Amino acid sequence: MRLARLKYDPHTVLDFFDEGLAALGALRERTWHDRLEVVAEGCAAALWNAQDALFAGELRFVPVDAATARDAAREVFPGCPLTFRLAEALRQTPLQLERLVMADASPARPPDPAVAEKLWRAQFPDSARWRMLTPFLPDFHFSLLALARCEIQAIDQHWSLRRLALSLPGGEPDENLAAEIPFARAAGDSPAPKDWPAPDPARWSGLLERALALDVADEIAAVRARQENSLRRELDRVDEYFEKYEQELNARAGRSGSENVKLKIADRLAAAKAEHVRRRADQAARHEIRVHPHLDALVLVAEAAWFARLELQRGTDLRAVAARFVPRSRRWAV
Repeated sequence: MRLARLKYDPHTVLDFFDEGLAALGALRERTWHDRLEVVAEGCAAALWNAQDALFAGELRFVPVDAATARDAAREVFPGCPLTFRLAEALRQTPLQLERLVMADASPARPPDPAVAEKLWRAQFPDSARWRMLTPFLPDFHFSLLALARCEIQAIDQHWSLRRLALSLPGGEPDENLAAEIPFARAAGDSPAPKDWPAPDPARWSGLLERALALDVADEIAAVRARQENSLRRELDRVDEYFEKYEQELNARAGRSGSENVKLKIADRLAAAKAEHVRRRADQAARHEIRVHPHLDALVLVAEAAWFARLELQRGTDLRAVAARFVPRSRRWAV
């Protein structure tokens, strides 16, 4: 899901700089409602200079409608480079995999088998036979939660912040968890899972890539439509130019009786055709769409679930499967 972009507010951004610079070890003091005095060295000073030399100065957080000239080293404003540098400096490198056990808000008793079967058939309508081989047992269901900055490079650049939630092990998107995780509570002293899924960077990377592609599909479609219209105009312009140029050369060759001139014109025609192909390829490359995701957080989430072994028949295939019923979403995970 795409997170809504916050409006620029000088006081909120000042709080972010105050806490962020403190985390990097800088000294700060609020000298006025829109001023922050900073003394920084090391990684905190790298926001202003690449040599990590000592920095001492006052930052001013200007309102969004300020009309005066901006000083990018001393003033903070919408799109200010200092804001991006501070966010990058606060980002953990390498990215740490965090763990979260959600508080159990589900009923103490397992669902009625009839209700569980009804929900299964709604989720998997191709199941001909459904039978529980074991009673429900308390268990945990795991999900992978990621916070990603998505950069779409096209004629105009697009940035968005997205939260992705994938059900493990299959990697199915869980939109409800992505939307509800800000309101979730940690389990506290409740028992934690004994067997967390082993980190699998290669496989999880593929799952996240697939989920992100689905999440940005609508935005990419709008960008692609604009890119295609622009590319069509540019290709028409290039084709028209070289078509007229070739017509002019052919007309010259027809009017000339000199074989030497005709040979030179033939060479120019061959060069024009090669240049025509190159210009079209150049325009196609200029109109490519590139998507660059940047992961800012990765969390392995555990929540209470009910485990059972089921006997299923799909077509002529009769088999036993292990499945978990997730009370939060009232869905099955196989």
